[in-house]
Amino acid sequence: MSDLLTADAAEDAAPTPGPVPSRRRPRDVVVGLVFLAPALAGLGVFVVFPLFQAVFLSTRGTDIVGNPSRSVGLANFAALLTPEFGQLLWQTFVFTALVVVGGLVIPMALAVPLAQRLPGMRLFRTLFSLPFAYSASAAGVVWLLMLNPAMSPIDWVLDGLGVGSPGWTTSPGWSLVTTAWVTLWMVSGFNLLVLAAALAGVDEEVLEAARLDGATGWRGFVSVVLPMISPSVFFVVVTTTLTALQALGQVQVVTDGGPNGTSATLVYSIYNRAFQYGNSDYGAASAQGLVLLVVGVLLAVVQFGVIERRVHYR
Repeated sequence: MSDLLTADAAEDAAPTPGPVPSRRRPRDVVVGLVFLAPALAGLGVFVVFPLFQAVFLSTRGTDIVGNPSRSVGLANFAALLTPEFGQLLWQTFVFTALVVVGGLVIPMALAVPLAQRLPGMRLFRTLFSLPFAYSASAAGVVWLLMLNPAMSPIDWVLDGLGVGSPGWTTSPGWSLVTTAWVTLWMVSGFNLLVLAAALAGVDEEVLEAARLDGATGWRGFVSVVLPMISPSVFFVVVTTTLTALQALGQVQVVTDGGPNGTSATLVYSIYNRAFQYGNSDYGAASAQGLVLLVVGVLLAVVQFGVIERRVHYR
């Protein structure tokens, strides 16, 4: 009997063999590569190759038709160390900040009442999300007509209140704000749908428990609701930042970077250097494009390294 107990104890103490690693068959590897091929091809053609080409062109001079000529080293980057380029970076930062902050606050303020289960809310959500369907050029044309001094309903209202038009697209102090507003109007529809869906998914039992504990009104929203929808809020911040950094069509249509470049952004300057008016200065445009890449990477580091730590994933 003791021998049997000893044998059972030895079997229990023996290490359990782990799972046997499966060997991938060559056929499975080939099938996997075949499925990955379209994605890898797209990544190589539209991301990797343009990146290496931009690095190459940024170190080359260009002739009158834009063909790369002699090597100029870092001269294209040294040419960016000017007050004018610093002002361009500042305008890009202000433009992005206006779009991101407004693109979060305004849709959130609209999503809170639209998330209520009341008759007609679906219609209102559809109406508020319609700007999402507009292209950048179409949105620019719409607001260019809306702000035209000859037919602007906004100016009519301001004149009725005894306030003159500030020169939405011609004043150096308002042109950048106007282009930011057009971009904000475009992104608000999509952001509203995301935030309204997040608010509709908040557990009513949690809200009721918070109300019983005294967390009502603004305190309940900040302490309970906002942490619960923080993944959607973070998603809105990231996507709106990318949209703002890539804004081009609305700047071209509404102000064309004017007056005197006060509404120009970094992407607009890249397009202007490379294509507009036959400039064909691909070297300088590529250098600015790499600066934009660095700016985007730094923003991503801040967003994913700092802001995401406050996101509560369920």
